[in-house]
Amino acid sequence: MEITELAAQVRKEHKKGPARRLRQQGFVPAIFYGRSAENILLAVNNKELLKLHKDKKDHSFIKLLIDDGGNKKIEKLSLIKELQVQPLTGKFYHADFYEVDMKHKLTLDVLLRFIGKAIGVENGGELQHIKREVKISCLPANLPDHIDVDVSALDIGDSIKVKELKLPEGITVLDPPDAAVAAVAVIKIAKATPEEEAAAAAKAAAAEEAEAATATAATPATAEKPEKEKGKEKGK
Repeated sequence: MEITELAAQVRKEHKKGPARRLRQQGFVPAIFYGRSAENILLAVNNKELLKLHKDKKDHSFIKLLIDDGGNKKIEKLSLIKELQVQPLTGKFYHADFYEVDMKHKLTLDVLLRFIGKAIGVENGGELQHIKREVKISCLPANLPDHIDVDVSALDIGDSIKVKELKLPEGITVLDPPDAAVAAVAVIKIAKATPEEEAAAAAKAAAAEEAEAATATAATPATAEKPEKEKGKEKGK
């Protein structure tokens, strides 16, 4: 079980103004809570949290080393429950740390890692990842980084369902058993929309009209006789 340490400090104020100033100073407002723990308002270093996130350790256990402003630090084992990101800047906005009790089961989402090359893909099909993660329940000591899904035996029309996943010991999946996580489907040939078909027909008609006009222009016109000659012919 991997544990990563992260320094944090208690913050006294929770209004928008102080939180904004914290962000300007390079910190992320956060909170620690749990089933038996009291809520603790925190501030964590943005760069340290970013590094932890880049290393994909935000799904691992985090030992918070909390400075309460006194002479000692409080240690709390936790997981990141939620990490809010500002849509425009991409910077962290807020972090939720959830208490980990080694004697109580956790409920959280775990990534699915698809391995192997499906037979159906070699036969012209397309592999579809219907689920990228599943919700599980387990004790903290049994928490996996991911769950492997071997898709190599899937042919066109085949699928793997939740109940067919090979799970590590002590893991219970809470998603519906018959829900599919991956499937191989026939590749559909793109069909033109009615608008596209109408545009193509109009283009073809215009081309035919242009071709007919060109042919008419190329045919020599029959010259009419002058009116005098027509009169002579009538007199004959």
